[in-house]
Amino acid sequence: MSLTDGAIARIRELVRSGALPPGAKLPPEQRLAAELGLSRNLTREAVKALVASRVLEIRRGDGTYVTSLEPRLLLEGIGEAVELLRGETLLELTEVRRLLEPAATGLAAGRVSPAQLAAVRRHLAAMRAASDDIEALIEHDAAFHRAVVAATGNQTLSSLLDGIAGRTLRARVWRGLVDGGAADRALAEHQAIVDALADGDAVLAEAAALVHVSSTERWLRRQLAGPVSSDPDHPSDASDLEEPCASPTSPPSSLPKDTPAPRPASPRARHSAPRG
Repeated sequence: MSLTDGAIARIRELVRSGALPPGAKLPPEQRLAAELGLSRNLTREAVKALVASRVLEIRRGDGTYVTSLEPRLLLEGIGEAVELLRGETLLELTEVRRLLEPAATGLAAGRVSPAQLAAVRRHLAAMRAASDDIEALIEHDAAFHRAVVAATGNQTLSSLLDGIAGRTLRARVWRGLVDGGAADRALAEHQAIVDALADGDAVLAEAAALVHVSSTERWLRRQLAGPVSSDPDHPSDASDLEEPCASPTSPPSSLPKDTPAPRPASPRARHSAPRG
C-alpha cells in the first residue's frame, strides 16, 4: 500500500467508524494532518481522492465536509467505469444486469404505487411516440427502467442498476433494433413488464424483465460474434451461431482438409452395378 493509499484508508476509517459522520466538517488541513500523524501533502492528496469518490465534498470558503454518503453519490462512479468497458466485459455486464434487474422488477410489482406506475406508463408512451428517434428512445428507455426499480424503494439497488445500465451500450442496442425493424418487439417486452406491474404479479414481472434483458444479452453476444441482424431473436447469418450445413457435394467434415471429396459414380458404373 502506498503512503497516499494509507492516508486515504485512515480518513475512510474515521468516516466508517462514525468519528466523522455524514455532514460532519473536517478539521483544518494542518490539524487533521497532525491528528492522523501524516504530512500535509499526504493529507491533501487523500482528501482530493475522497472528494473524487464522493465521500467528501469541498465547500468553497467554508471547508471540507463528509457527504450524505447516500448510495446515489457513492455508486455514481460505477456508471463512469461502465462506459469504458469493451468486448467480452460488456457481456459480463449484461449478465450482472440479468441477475439483478428481473429480481428488482419482481420486487417492484409488490411495492409500486399508482403514481409510480403512471410514471412508468408515461415513459413507455413516450418511447412509442419516439418511433425511430434514437436519442428519445434512449432517454425514455433509461427513465422507464429507472422508474421501475425506483418503485422497490431500495436506493442502493436503484443506484447500482442505474450505474450498470450503460448509456453507450443502451444506445448501441437501440440503434441496432431500430435499424433492423425490431423496435416493436422491444416495446412489446416493455409493455409486458408494465402489465405485470399493474397486476401486482411479482412472478410474472420478474419473468417479463428476464425475457427483456435476455433479449438484449443475446443480441449483444451475436453482434460480438460477427455480422448479425439487429433482431435479437433472428440473426441474419447463422454462421455466428453454428457451423453451416454441408451441401450435397461438400466433403464429409471428418475427412482431412487435403482429402478430395468422393466423386459420384459414373453412369457406366451405375448401369453395371448388380441389382438386388
